[in-house]
Amino acid sequence: CSILISLNHRVGSTIGAGVYVLVGTVAREHAGPALAVSFLIAGIAAALSAFCYAELASRCPSAGSAYHYSYICIGEGVAWLIGWSLVLEYTLGGSAVARGISPNLALCFGGPDSLPWILARHQLPWFDVIVDPCAAALVLAVTALLCLGIKESSFVQAIVTIMNACVMLFVIIAGCYIGFQIGWEGYKVTDGYFPYGVNGVLAGSATVFFAYIGFDTVASTAEEVKNPQRDLPLGIGAALSICCLLYMMVAVVIVGIVPYFAMDPDTPISSAFAKHGMQWAMYVVTSGAVLALCSTLMGSLLPQPRILMTMARDGLLPSFFSDVNKHTQVPVKGTIVAGICAAALAFFMDVSQLAGMVSVGTLLAFTIVAVSILILRYVPPEEVPLSSSRRESMGLNQEYDEEKGRDPLGDDICDTSQIKDLIATEAMKDPLLEKQHKGKMDEMKRRKIAAFSIGSVCLGVLVLTASASATWLPFLPLCIGCIVGGVLLIPGLVVLCCIDQDDGRHSFGHSGGFMCPFVPFLPVVCILINTYLLINLGGDAWIRVGIWLLIGVLVYIFYGRTRSSLVDVVYVPVAKTDLRRSSSGFMS
Repeated sequence: CSILISLNHRVGSTIGAGVYVLVGTVAREHAGPALAVSFLIAGIAAALSAFCYAELASRCPSAGSAYHYSYICIGEGVAWLIGWSLVLEYTLGGSAVARGISPNLALCFGGPDSLPWILARHQLPWFDVIVDPCAAALVLAVTALLCLGIKESSFVQAIVTIMNACVMLFVIIAGCYIGFQIGWEGYKVTDGYFPYGVNGVLAGSATVFFAYIGFDTVASTAEEVKNPQRDLPLGIGAALSICCLLYMMVAVVIVGIVPYFAMDPDTPISSAFAKHGMQWAMYVVTSGAVLALCSTLMGSLLPQPRILMTMARDGLLPSFFSDVNKHTQVPVKGTIVAGICAAALAFFMDVSQLAGMVSVGTLLAFTIVAVSILILRYVPPEEVPLSSSRRESMGLNQEYDEEKGRDPLGDDICDTSQIKDLIATEAMKDPLLEKQHKGKMDEMKRRKIAAFSIGSVCLGVLVLTASASATWLPFLPLCIGCIVGGVLLIPGLVVLCCIDQDDGRHSFGHSGGFMCPFVPFLPVVCILINTYLLINLGGDAWIRVGIWLLIGVLVYIFYGRTRSSLVDVVYVPVAKTDLRRSSSGFMS
């Protein structure tokens, strides 16, 4: 049952946005007839990230998702920026989906201008802004449903997802019928298969990455799944396969029956059938689009209050967001605040402004998760911080205080340097201790080499992708940048392949769950692809996201850092802690 719930959230929260909102925009502006290739590239990048997500979700299931993983493996500062980016991702994702609902809903009433005046879009005088009351109202309605509880919302979403899958199959079958009748005229355009070139396809991949958000949706429900070690990896993998396959099949069909430049950016699928005289099919597709987008809207708004709850538990946000309703077991206050913010954005902003910004948050989270896998395998944290309240609840206070100053020989010594000196002295007398001491020094050396190599890989990826994307540079500087990036990347990757992984990875979190294959190659390729897509998102999206991240840095400096649960903690071995959830003062 829990596998179906996680699968339902993943499929239901993703498929509407990818098919009904982005197909027309990306085909017209970026990919052209090669739209399916853009979906494939984004799907491959998402699949690589899925492997990384699956291991971390299995080891450390928590409502914090990517924020939780980066907190454990990298640190509070980076985790805050990831959590802040996820807040942006989910808010904008819900808003973008809601903006895609009203044009499809209008078609059900007879045409683009058929909605009642109170729900129809209007342009504000003296402003170049088109407001969408229908989108805002739908966001508020879904927010109210999510406040009832995850079981209730999952039941509604399951029904909608099944109906949506049936509509998708209808689109593929009916679209193929039309395509064979008209000879797939969409692929006979004079501009060729790649009218915007390879860079256009890659830019399209970066934009449609918005269609693959949802790993966080599954991972953020980890505390509400009975067997997360089994269910989360299966839910993530199965849902990704279903979504990517449907995306590509629909893209192939729709681009084939309507030339890319003639697509309607708001209602591409419905309009495609209408242009070929299948009005009745237009109503079927439009009904499916409305239901699918409502399901996607639910999936987009579900994780955000849980991310806020986890960050509030760690003291980085006001405790207001960590309150959980006793009856519904839902962070109702955070859900309401998130819903109001998403409704406001859906009221004022359009899809083209929102999609790129959402992809930035998604790609940043996926990149950090891949980096976290490298850290977990090669230099996993040996200790985690625990607050006094958390130590008391786990019964570790007295035990840890006794062990804190005890050396291997059983004497109470409080000074760490004295412990090291004593071990070194005793090692000269006892061959067994000398061997253990040498092994400890070798392990410290291995960890330093591994940490340096991971840093070299990340820096090399950044330099390489930035240089490869700067096509406006002269040839020589571009080649020099690519060479420098390769020199940093390749040796670091070779070193990681040659040295042993840390034995502590087996005791970190829950053992026996899913393990990411082909480490370090798979995480490094994941980092490379995601970083390249990030750089190709465009300056406008980065300017908007940069402003958001700057606000996040200021909030962390003046509020989160001073109230963090890490202010009053002691560090205890990982083996003595439970990494499943993030409570106040607990390493999450």
